[in-house]
Amino acid sequence: MSQADEARLIKAIQLAELKTSGEVRVHIEKTCKGDPLEECKKQFVKLNMHQTKDRNGILFFLAINSKSFAVWGDEGIHQKVSDEFWKSITDCAIGYFKQNDLMTGIEKAVELCGDKLKIHFLSKLMIKTNYQTKFLTN
Repeated sequence: MSQADEARLIKAIQLAELKTSGEVRVHIEKTCKGDPLEECKKQFVKLNMHQTKDRNGILFFLAINSKSFAVWGDEGIHQKVSDEFWKSITDCAIGYFKQNDLMTGIEKAVELCGDKLKIHFLSKLMIKTNYQTKFLTN
């Protein structure tokens, strides 16, 4: 991944997290040997994303060479959104993936996630003084 691509994703995460108290992360690997959703769930737990106060963490998982993608959100999100929420985010990303534009797919899906999560998890950033972007690659 280029530095420009990384900067785009970091900016998308920052903008999404400005809109919501949800924690958004992107995990990118070269390959995924199994089911991408199961791998996403494993990474979610490994990253302790289930320990957010409102249980509103969301992880985007992309295995570039395997062309695998998944998104997983914690139980606080699942309690407030429908399956249509997840479908719209996945469809957004896949639409760009089909055009061989992986970075825009993730970027736009993260942005959409922020827009949709702000309805249920309004941002508490104004009272926060310390902000950190979470972006992970392996």
